[in-house]
Amino acid sequence: MRPFEEILAIDSAAAFDCAALELFHFQAERCGVYREYLAEIGIDPAAVRRVDEIPMLPIEFFKWRDVYCGDTEPQIVFTSSNTGQSVASHHMMASTALYEAAFTAAFERFYGNPARWSLYGLLPNYLQREGSSLVYMVDRLIGRCGSGGFYLDDYERLLADMAADPKPKILLGVSYALWDLAERYAPKLRDTIVMETGGMKGRREELPKEEFHRILCEAFGVDRVHSEYGMAELTSQAYSDGGGRFRTPGWMRVAVRDVNDPFCRLLPDQRGGVDIIDLANRFSCAFIQTQDVGRVSADGSFRIEGRIDHSDIRGCNLLVQ
Repeated sequence: MRPFEEILAIDSAAAFDCAALELFHFQAERCGVYREYLAEIGIDPAAVRRVDEIPMLPIEFFKWRDVYCGDTEPQIVFTSSNTGQSVASHHMMASTALYEAAFTAAFERFYGNPARWSLYGLLPNYLQREGSSLVYMVDRLIGRCGSGGFYLDDYERLLADMAADPKPKILLGVSYALWDLAERYAPKLRDTIVMETGGMKGRREELPKEEFHRILCEAFGVDRVHSEYGMAELTSQAYSDGGGRFRTPGWMRVAVRDVNDPFCRLLPDQRGGVDIIDLANRFSCAFIQTQDVGRVSADGSFRIEGRIDHSDIRGCNLLVQ
């Protein structure tokens, strides 16, 4: 396979397509779960010549099987957060160095050199469990920033530290924690990007994204709220600089499928299930059929509009046993 640095430098659709097909044929042979799945649905990998012909692996497999094709034992295993409603997914990472290279490159594409920022992580439910890829990422980014830190529920210390910090700041918080901070203190934040991630996790009612962002904007005195989109099963992240429209780094691509026919791709701006190709998933599976629902625009940006109803029940159960 080509060097990982070449993957992170992809800057055209043609380069993406070439790298995606190369990785598909590698993973179709080396990743046992993906190889079995392709055989079960009657796909001959040698016959796949275009990226839009590559089948997506249902994300549920990360719950029940080891989706892995590394030559050595994984350096780390990340697990998904859940509210006790389902089995947690696990993502076996062959190399923490590759993960760090990917999330650092993605951050730099959207926000520049981390050293110019202070990063404050308000991620209580993630900090209180092991195996969070988000905590790992934020911890390493804080180190690259050189300032900021993690905070649980000590909002007063968080606000005092941010007020005393002369650098531009990013406050990255799980949605319910940002809402709590907004309700209790409504602090007017100076020189700060507010970035939400992770949803309500069953702690608060789910609001339409536009309404939730309006609440945060009014409380924090900012004109827009940024968002981070990632998951334990991915290596890369997409970012939104406001309005809930996400953009991906060059080695990541999002498409939308018919929720009743997972092999039918939809046209731009049609609503359906979200499929993700993340070429940084080098030693697991780069081709993921998620349980999110959204729309993709012609320029490749996308919106997330919810989850597929009864996704755990209706999802593909091939090979689970």
